[in-house]
Amino acid sequence: MNKIYSRQLIFWASCTGMLLFGISVTILGSVVPDLREKLNLDEISVGTLFSILPLGVLAGTLLFGPVADKYGYRSMMTLSCILLFIGFEGVAYTGQPGILRIFILLFGVGGGAVNGATNALVSDTSNTDKGANLSLLGVFFGIGALGMPLILGILRNVFSFEGIVSAAGIFAFLAGIFFLLISYPPPKRAQGIPFREILSLFRDRILILIGFFLFIQSSFEGIFNNWTTSWLSDHLSVPQGKALFALSSFVAGMIIMRLLIGSILRSVPVRKIMIVSFVLILAGLLLLKTAGSLMIAIPGFVLLGAGLAAGFPVMLGITGERFSELSGTAFSFVLSISLIGNTLVNYLMGVIAKNFGIDHLITVAFFEMLILFTLCFIILKRTKIM
Repeated sequence: MNKIYSRQLIFWASCTGMLLFGISVTILGSVVPDLREKLNLDEISVGTLFSILPLGVLAGTLLFGPVADKYGYRSMMTLSCILLFIGFEGVAYTGQPGILRIFILLFGVGGGAVNGATNALVSDTSNTDKGANLSLLGVFFGIGALGMPLILGILRNVFSFEGIVSAAGIFAFLAGIFFLLISYPPPKRAQGIPFREILSLFRDRILILIGFFLFIQSSFEGIFNNWTTSWLSDHLSVPQGKALFALSSFVAGMIIMRLLIGSILRSVPVRKIMIVSFVLILAGLLLLKTAGSLMIAIPGFVLLGAGLAAGFPVMLGITGERFSELSGTAFSFVLSISLIGNTLVNYLMGVIAKNFGIDHLITVAFFEMLILFTLCFIILKRTKIM
């Protein structure tokens, strides 16, 4: 018999897991210069490391849903933290480039699984305001993503990078113990999920539309996370250090907006939230399009981050409401599509930048905004939210 679980405890456990996911997606980029020097890596080897991480995240995202629906969240949350612990410790202390790739794959799988599991868990334990609660959860991703590079930058003259990465691994291990001890909602399909039922789920038009929305949403966020510094350097001749500050302003805008959605804007209808979001995206892109200096570009990045903040929480909230009986599997599906979109469009952006110039980053962003708006309108119309 399942113990009664605490929704508040579940929420804070999920926030801890999301914090770990934020750390996992930025830790490799933060320590690559140190790894290159320590292991004598060339550019091809570094590129290989960066290509392994998203593969691991995708594998973990695909894995968590069916496992969580059949066995519950305890095993998935705990296993994810064990993989993060092993991966982080391996990155810190391995001396072999080949073995390093295995450790990166492991913490990628753990990060992808804990990301999906925490989102599905918050959705499952929120009777109302799923989108608002998922927005608050997303704040902790931003804290982890911003915090790890910041901690490495501040403490690198005090501690070795190995010690800091190892400490992140110990934090993941302690979180895994915490996840093991608390109570969770019971498994939804302990008897198993018929394959026919999974296929019918994936034929649902609303779920497919949400998947494609998140395909574009994730790639939109991804191209700015990955190409902002290059765009500022080439387009506005901004030094690397100041370009990184502008990138931080993009993430900060997203964090602030998610805090607002999860608190004082909690009772605002989804339709109005999304209208405001698209207005902010448009304003941000117009500022960036016309920006002649960093002083104009930074407010543009803040507005753009704020405008993109609602996409994932709102669409995952709709997914959780509509597919509550198989929420883990449904979340696996749409989050996997989002990761594929991030990878493909970032590659496409690289091709465009090489052949036509990095200035077309904003052109691609305008195009993606129009697709997002169209998909959002259709989804909200079909789910009778409009």
